[in-house]
Amino acid sequence: MTINQLSVFIENKSGKLLKVLQLLKDADIQIVATTIADTLDYGIWRIICNDPKKAYEVMRNESVSVTISEAFALKLENYPGAARDVLQILAEEGIGITYLYSFLLGGKGILLFRTDDEEKTRKVILNANMSTLNNETLAELI
Repeated sequence: MTINQLSVFIENKSGKLLKVLQLLKDADIQIVATTIADTLDYGIWRIICNDPKKAYEVMRNESVSVTISEAFALKLENYPGAARDVLQILAEEGIGITYLYSFLLGGKGILLFRTDDEEKTRKVILNANMSTLNNETLAELI
């Protein structure tokens, strides 16, 4: 139902992102999805990858400011409106989305998100029989 997500606090300066990308490349880490939310001086770079624990250790060993957390992960059929249908169910239950990003993998839509009520979200996902992913099932799609 959840997967590990890395959040990297990264300075908005030329070469900073490239340095971290090189660390991941050297460690044979495959990035699956990524998003950056930035401010004038810094950004939060969220990463989904094939080996988040290894990626975390590699970055920490090089003094990169990184955290590892859980994000809800749903596997959607690839049709227009699939994400909307899921979000409608959550909205009807009064669940707010904190952030969300998505991508296609293995012919399926992957929806990653965090909410303002994790416990309630878990219950709604289970009750609605939504197709979920964890670290292992995501790795099978890569």
